[in-house]
Amino acid sequence: MTNRSLGVRRAALLASSLAVLGLLTGCGSGDDTASAPRTESGTTPSGSATEDASSAPSGVPTDAVSNSLTPSPASGTRCHTSELSASVGRNNPGAGQENFPVVLTNRSNRTCTLYGYPGTAFVDASGKQLGPDPKRSSADPETVSLAPGRSAWAGLSFANPEVSGAGTATPAALLVTPPDEEDPLKVTWRGGEVPVSGTESSVRLIPFSPGTGA
Repeated sequence: MTNRSLGVRRAALLASSLAVLGLLTGCGSGDDTASAPRTESGTTPSGSATEDASSAPSGVPTDAVSNSLTPSPASGTRCHTSELSASVGRNNPGAGQENFPVVLTNRSNRTCTLYGYPGTAFVDASGKQLGPDPKRSSADPETVSLAPGRSAWAGLSFANPEVSGAGTATPAALLVTPPDEEDPLKVTWRGGEVPVSGTESSVRLIPFSPGTGA
């Protein structure tokens, strides 16, 4: 499969999930959010090349914690933060949206699983969250089994601020918390400005799928 066709598939998956989310929002059924800063993780509903990430140092938000509402089907084998590395893939913009794959890679010597959504939060250099908490699509999560060295990706999308007119900021990093975990990973953000205020400031997520989303 060519890189172009993979990019098209990724964009289509993001567009499909975001369309469903829009319908639900229009009907008054919103996604759960919590007070900032946090990197909601769990199982409920420009760009640069891939970057390495490391465990967040002391001083990152202590309430960047798991927010799982339902148990993972394979919770006993789930991947722990200490077994993973995080990265953000290349932007695949389209239809006024900026679309990034958030990638977790198994760097342990065992096979583990991911189920659901990552927790995400844009933060400035001091660790303060920028913008509102993310919203989750209504797509059904799948259990992704990661052999050592294998990856899974979750889609992160937001409206292009030049199109939406939202207020913007340029984050220093993206905090990424694996599903059902409490400790985040910190990835340097090189994706440019993100929306942080106004009616079109929401960041949206789709659940993990196998691969890197490239």
